[in-house]
Amino acid sequence: MRSSNPVFSRRGFSRDNGYAGFNTAPQAGYAQGNPYAQNPYAQNPYAQGSVQHGAQPQAPATTDRMTMDDVVVRSAITLGTVAVGAVLAWALLPVSATSYGLAVGSALVAFVLAMVQSFKRTPSPALILGYAAFEGVFLGVISEMYNSRWSGAPFQAVLGTMAVSAATLLVYKAGWIRVTARYARVGMAIAMAFLVVMAVNLLLVVFGVADNGGLRSFGPLGALVGIVAIVLGAFFLTLDFKQIEDGIAYGAPRNESWLAAFGLTVTLVWIYLEMLRLVAIFTNND
Repeated sequence: MRSSNPVFSRRGFSRDNGYAGFNTAPQAGYAQGNPYAQNPYAQNPYAQGSVQHGAQPQAPATTDRMTMDDVVVRSAITLGTVAVGAVLAWALLPVSATSYGLAVGSALVAFVLAMVQSFKRTPSPALILGYAAFEGVFLGVISEMYNSRWSGAPFQAVLGTMAVSAATLLVYKAGWIRVTARYARVGMAIAMAFLVVMAVNLLLVVFGVADNGGLRSFGPLGALVGIVAIVLGAFFLTLDFKQIEDGIAYGAPRNESWLAAFGLTVTLVWIYLEMLRLVAIFTNND
């Protein structure tokens, strides 16, 4: 696997850029070698040897390396940009065909910016924050539309997203989930299959073959699909957590914290949108 987020992020902390990830040696104590052995950055204490079995990796003591504080700050900035964009869109764009068109346009721009960032060799804060801003506009308009029909749905979706994120972090930190190469491969295979099925379903709906949204209807089947999507979002979060942990442990450069923030933001947006649909389904009185 090449990234913490399979939808938008291509690079992550993978073997391609010398950081610890699922393309490196097997997970058991990192016994097979040092993922920084070919690190292009200077002053890596692991560059001349390997990490012994059972040894704890120690990040280089330098201000140029990524820390958890860096990840938290960059994530707060990125998510804050999404939130500001959403609030402004909600307040300034009343529900209408025009606002819906702006939402679709913003989503497309956000997607393009995210794809450009995913293919860059280095993280670009401007691209990441640009993605966050346009994604925020999209979320603001969509949330207002849902709220106009299902009052309070966005607030419940935010709480649900926070609950899923907190539960996933708790399970991950408790060691109940071990993010191994096999875990990543199986999960990614399921995620890709899910995306293919959703793409086919969208085409069937567009061409009138499937009615009422097909698998994405506001009924029991749509609820089941939404739950599967949220579980996949939690899976993506575990990959994000693992790669952040590895990046810090092996001394990834500080600017890589922007990639961590980017991956987390994309995953949380995924979970929020699915949670928004799920809340609407469960409160639908039609």
